[in-house]
Amino acid sequence: MKFIEQLKFNADGLIPAIVQDAENGQVLMMAWMNQDSLKKTLETGKTVFWSRSRGKYWMKGESSGHFQVVKDICFDCDADVLLVKVDQTGPACHEGYRSCFFRSVGVHGDAITVNAERLATPEQIYGKK
Repeated sequence: MKFIEQLKFNADGLIPAIVQDAENGQVLMMAWMNQDSLKKTLETGKTVFWSRSRGKYWMKGESSGHFQVVKDICFDCDADVLLVKVDQTGPACHEGYRSCFFRSVGVHGDAITVNAERLATPEQIYGKK
């Protein structure tokens, strides 16, 4: 895991992780990792992130069952962004879409459109709150 020493984490000790479908290249989501969550990802083979709002680690799929099995981890030329290629089970988005990037604004930014089919509702995924 010596490559971690090459990475540039921000002042909060975090690095953005873009998660991509390993099979078709679709960008599924973006989340934050720190050194420990990256190590846990490598150890478990499933994505583990750091939640800034909750102040704790979370494994994608721990409450939804929609896990991400890691196929490859790349980092950019500046070593300050990760690209995590995964096999995604079910929706990646907590709103029930395959990708968190399900809205488009177009080239002029004048209209928001939903560009994907919702696979499940949050209630179907997480139950009623």
